[in-house]
Parts: sequence; structure tokens; C-alpha cells
Amino acid sequence: MPDRTAHASPGARGPHPRLLYVEDESETAAMVVEVLSDEYDIDHAATGEDGLALALRNRYDVMVIDRRLPGLSGVELLEAVRTARIATPVLLLTALGTVSDRVSGLDAGADDYLVKPFDFAELSARLRALRRGRGAGDRRELGDWVFTPASQALYSPRDERIALTAAETDLLELLTSSPEHVFSRDEIVAAVFPGGSAATVDSYVHYVRRKSTPEIIETVRARGYRAGMPR
Repeated sequence: MPDRTAHASPGARGPHPRLLYVEDESETAAMVVEVLSDEYDIDHAATGEDGLALALRNRYDVMVIDRRLPGLSGVELLEAVRTARIATPVLLLTALGTVSDRVSGLDAGADDYLVKPFDFAELSARLRALRRGRGAGDRRELGDWVFTPASQALYSPRDERIALTAAETDLLELLTSSPEHVFSRDEIVAAVFPGGSAATVDSYVHYVRRKSTPEIIETVRARGYRAGMPR
């Protein structure tokens, strides 16, 4: 059963950030909870199924998920979280340090990874970095589509998750930051593709449209691009 293993202290100046921690190794979980409980209000689950139940029921500022879990694996849990359009930053813990292992975790929607055994100071620092980055729960609607910068993904009207590269995410994040503004190619190059060119912008607009729908980015003749409103 999922359990609430740490709470914000009564004397705190404000509520602690909420963290979901999914780990089946009891000794590791106990140490991590003890170390992080001064900074976070932690919910701990020992299985992927219980972790998913908590993730769907509550709002968290950050999640830490172990890759190897009984039943529903960490990657499967992460995919289910992203399919539910939950954009909370996720740190994936893994005992494997291979490139393919890290890539598959990132492709599933992880924002960062940490190889076991890890230093607690590094874990804490990485969590702070994730929380300073793209905001948890940031959802940007593009007509019937949803863009979640934190998980580098688009969701179609049929709830299909479409993974984006970092550059594609940065492009859409810029356009959706000011939906009514028409961004010139020069503005986009300066903000997203330093050292690139107008052709670089056009190429990445094409990549995003090819993955989703042509209307996701609107071309404004002789001026540039802006966020579209596809239906």
C-alpha cells in the first residue's frame, strides 16, 4: 500500500514541496526519506502500481522513480504518468549505467537520471535543479493538442503521446510563451538556435509539424511563425 512517510514540519515557514518516491528496496527508501524529509513532504510507494495510484491522485512538485520495480516497472510507470498528461519533473534511478538504458528512460519521459549507488548530496542537487527548470504541471493548450514542456511531449486529441527532442521542445516553448506574437526567424534563431540560420528554423518547424499536425505551428507570410490552434 502507498504510505505517507514524511510530512512538512509544523514549524516550517511554508509547505514543503511534495515529492513522490517509488522504491521497493526498503533500506534504500528509508535512507532517502530520512535525508530528504527536511526539504520535502514525501509520499513513498514500494510498487509501480501504488506509485501510479499516488501520481494520479495527488499533485507533486517532483518525482523520484526507481527503474527496477516489482510488477509495473519504473519505465512503465513513467510512461503511464506521461500518458495521463502529468508533466511533473521525474528523476529516474537506475542500477544500469549503459547509454541505451539512460536513453530508453529519457525517451519514456524522464527529465533526468541518476545511477545507483548515488551520493545523497547529488540527489538533492539534481532535484533542486529539476524544480528550477520547467515548471511542474505546465500544460499549454494548442487547440485540441496539449504541449507539456517538462516532459518534452505533445499529446494529440486522441491522447497519443508524441516525444519531442530538446530543440523541438525549446521551439514550441518559445512560440507558446507568447501565443499571439509572430516570431521572426531571426528571433527564433537568437532564442533557440544560436549560430543557426533561417533554414535551421524552417527545418525544425517541419520536424514538429511532421510529428504532429501542420497546424501546430502557423506560418505568417513574410513575418515568421507563431503558435497554431489546430482543431
